[in-house]
Amino acid sequence: MDDSVIIELYFARDEAAIEETSGKYGAQLRRIALNAGADFETARECENDTYLRAWQLIPPHDPGEHLFAFLGRIMRGRAVDRIRREKAQKRAAETVELTRELEECLPGSDSVTESVERSELKASIDRFLDGLSERKQRMFVRRYWYFDPISDIAAANGMTESSVKTALHRMREQLKKHLEKEGYGI
Repeated sequence: MDDSVIIELYFARDEAAIEETSGKYGAQLRRIALNAGADFETARECENDTYLRAWQLIPPHDPGEHLFAFLGRIMRGRAVDRIRREKAQKRAAETVELTRELEECLPGSDSVTESVERSELKASIDRFLDGLSERKQRMFVRRYWYFDPISDIAAANGMTESSVKTALHRMREQLKKHLEKEGYGI
């Protein structure tokens, strides 16, 4: 079913919207949680939480042509929050490693203006990604948004794992320089 039809079902408050969403995107949403370090049961719970949140947000929000991105953002947030909560003492090493990798590039913020700064930072990161080749954009997003393993990224791009690690390291360094140039202190 086309995304626009699914969104119409949400706006009509038709519960078939959730069934259609699950059928079309369920496996991809679970993959986000599983790659973040969740077990299968937690991934299913996060998936259900995502459908509930989508039900609450559509309407008034209309994800337009970006339904999967809208759902993926909800799912990613749910999965990361759940993993942090469940493994507060023993966080998943992979998630912590990925967070640390990006923390080396991103500025921290504790002020009241955090949401404005976050929006400006997002725009700056988008500009950085726009300057990368399509291949590098895919690698960066797959690793740091979808938590894809290095081995999967390497296979999808016909590269060695070492090459992917090197490319990601260089992209993080470039991101750090880009952010410093735009006035973000690390």
